[in-house]
Amino acid sequence: MTNHVTIVGAGPAGSMLSILLARQGLSVSMYESRPDMRTTDIGAGRSINLALATRGIEALAEVGVMSEVERILIPMMGRLIHDETGRTSMQPYGSRPHEYINSVSRTALTSILLDAAEATGQVDIHFDMRCRGVDFDGGTLRFIDSTSGDESRVPFTTIFGTDGSASPVREALLEVNGGNVDIEPLTHGYKELTMPADSKGGFQIEKEALHIWPRRDFMLIALPDLVGTFTVTLFLANEGPIDSFEHLTSDGEVLGFFEKHFADFAPLVPDLANQFTDHPHGRLATVRTTGWAHADRAVVLGDASHGVVPFHGQGMNAAFESCIVLDGCMRNNPNDWATAFAKFEQDRKPDTDAIADMAVANYVEMSSSVVDEHYQLKRAVALELDHLWPEQFTPRYAMVMFNTIPYAEVQRRAILQGEVLDRLTEGLTDIDEVDWVTAEEMVVGLDFNQVSKKGA
Repeated sequence: MTNHVTIVGAGPAGSMLSILLARQGLSVSMYESRPDMRTTDIGAGRSINLALATRGIEALAEVGVMSEVERILIPMMGRLIHDETGRTSMQPYGSRPHEYINSVSRTALTSILLDAAEATGQVDIHFDMRCRGVDFDGGTLRFIDSTSGDESRVPFTTIFGTDGSASPVREALLEVNGGNVDIEPLTHGYKELTMPADSKGGFQIEKEALHIWPRRDFMLIALPDLVGTFTVTLFLANEGPIDSFEHLTSDGEVLGFFEKHFADFAPLVPDLANQFTDHPHGRLATVRTTGWAHADRAVVLGDASHGVVPFHGQGMNAAFESCIVLDGCMRNNPNDWATAFAKFEQDRKPDTDAIADMAVANYVEMSSSVVDEHYQLKRAVALELDHLWPEQFTPRYAMVMFNTIPYAEVQRRAILQGEVLDRLTEGLTDIDEVDWVTAEEMVVGLDFNQVSKKGA
């Protein structure tokens, strides 16, 4: 075994992983294609805020940075729904004080992790170094310096690939281990915008909420920033004759689209058309990989192995949880990383596949179901079942966001619970019509004994 390892990718997952590896007594060299975000502005349209929930919080606590992270969080108590007439309604995330999610700046959070990694004294970080290939036979990584254009080859013993959904490490790894990657693109993409603070530096809309403008085939969401602004994301079809990124090519078309569909939002962003033109159009895809490792030479995790679309707010949380799982596998097999890496994929892949499925499904919920009256009835019933029989019934959203129940188990439970909700609400329009005697029989009869509940 080696005492020196290499990480490619210094985003949230790579930075988290570097701390865990340093705590195992390893010396870590970490390479990042972008500049150091602590000293360089990463540019407009790419500063997306993230939703931090229980799984991520527990991982951050494990590496000892939650006290610092808490200072940059804004709690979001629920979804504030904006309908097409401009009316708003609040849908709380849960019924307990701890059941909320947090808006956090990706840049600020990653900066805290980078500082903590360097503070270990065992992590050396190299920025502006883009990986262009892996030579397993020769034991070298090929990098291009983004500032000078110079090429270099760096020797390695073991690589950890946390280099995103287009991972060069994954590409080289699969070539030698015979695995495969399945990239499932969505027909929808996204564009990020910024809602400015008001003239006094305050928030123009409710601060402690995740705002959603659901329009069935597309939607707008907004997460609060510490400085009074909101990070706003439009999710829209990439192509199509109307209501698509392909169609919105002029300032007039952009403004007309927002004034028609988001009339209460458009006046809050004076430079809306300019932002829309200047900011990049991002694509969305689910990444599923088989063959996460090559013996004890390389392993991938985070978006490189299991990229999920952002509609359940779990990409970062799942990646952090994967770091903890991998760290545990390595500690349980300290002299046999090949076994540790294989065990990591065996244990973790069912869960990452499950959250990938649930993230896609949640897009339908956010863009359409939240304004459906029957969905709202089922949601109200689910919260009441959780209140009455908390040991037997927890809504799917709460299981994902406020617990650490394995994702695959959440998916299994959610299917069974969905059948209960469908039966209890069939033909009903009001929660007062629910047969609670039947509800108790159905809920108590659910078999959820495989995994114990764990609160936030």
